[in-house]
Amino acid sequence: MNPLHTFRAWFDEASASGEAEPGLMALATAASDGTPSVRFVLLRGITDEALHFFTNYRSRKAIELAANPRAAISVYWPTLGRQVRAEGPVERLSASDSDAYFAQRPRGNQIAAVVSPQSAPIESIGALRAEAAEMAAKQGTTPVERPEYWGGFGLVVRRIEFWTAGADRLHERLVHVRDVSAWRSMRLAP
Repeated sequence: MNPLHTFRAWFDEASASGEAEPGLMALATAASDGTPSVRFVLLRGITDEALHFFTNYRSRKAIELAANPRAAISVYWPTLGRQVRAEGPVERLSASDSDAYFAQRPRGNQIAAVVSPQSAPIESIGALRAEAAEMAAKQGTTPVERPEYWGGFGLVVRRIEFWTAGADRLHERLVHVRDVSAWRSMRLAP
């Protein structure tokens, strides 16, 4: 069985359970010299192979992924007592996939993606907000086009661990590792 089907089921349970932000995941990347970096991003898609998220391609995370296209994520759902960790190579999503996701984002988020030089120094948040307001006024009801410097990534899962909280800290851990043609599974001690 594909463990990403289990991930999807757990994600759906977390969504139904009232978790405030079930798609919030910590994303770890590393620069070309190995310097690690971690931040929270939103999970925006689950396929049979990959986990999708979106960002500015000029951001620190995207620059690190270009130099070292491997990453790890961790999602924690405290109300369910569950955590999922995944690792693997990262690939850019197609322009059509990025366009489709961008088109369904709230208009304010689209405008913010256009005006924000993500991860770059700015004069002030007030100046950036003013720029966003100016763009919104100029755009009127015209659709906002996805900028070429913004789009998606897919973390192609090669290792995934499911953790369930247990009594007396005897947590259940089940890891799945993708070989060339199949998944192999093993239990880990807590």
